[in-house]
Amino acid sequence: MYRAEKEQVVSELAQVLEENELVVVTRQSGLTVGEMTDLRRRMREADARYKVIKNRLARRALDDSRFAGIASLFAGPTAIAYSKDPVAAARVAVDFAKSNEKLEIAGGALGELTLDVDGVKALASLPSLDELRAKIVGMVQTPATRVAGVLQAPAGQLARVMSAYGASGGDA
Repeated sequence: MYRAEKEQVVSELAQVLEENELVVVTRQSGLTVGEMTDLRRRMREADARYKVIKNRLARRALDDSRFAGIASLFAGPTAIAYSKDPVAAARVAVDFAKSNEKLEIAGGALGELTLDVDGVKALASLPSLDELRAKIVGMVQTPATRVAGVLQAPAGQLARVMSAYGASGGDA
């Protein structure tokens, strides 16, 4: 790689780091092309990305970023998973690592917070941002549904009484 190419890679990675909330550092050794393709496909489906990068270039890109605390994780065959969603990349990486021992989670960072392996696994077990939003909407809608049910109940009872009165011929 020529110097200009290296500078371009570093600036592109710095841009990626600036735009995303979560970075997970992985170590992969012996992943086949098919396994790597499968991992990248899973990442894309979760709106995350997975990229193999040279350690020296990664450390240079991390120098001026909020993820500077994970620079020490870049040793050996490493790659990064990243996403704007604070859970997506961690969830996919941890799930893939469970089924494939060739991928190992080294650590990560959520914004300025540096995470160890257990921290990344704990993050992966949290619900995603969309799941949390759906739960909140469900919680907000439930009381409204109950109020509507309570308001409709007296009218329904009145209708049943009138119906029973009509069926008896109005003799009551």
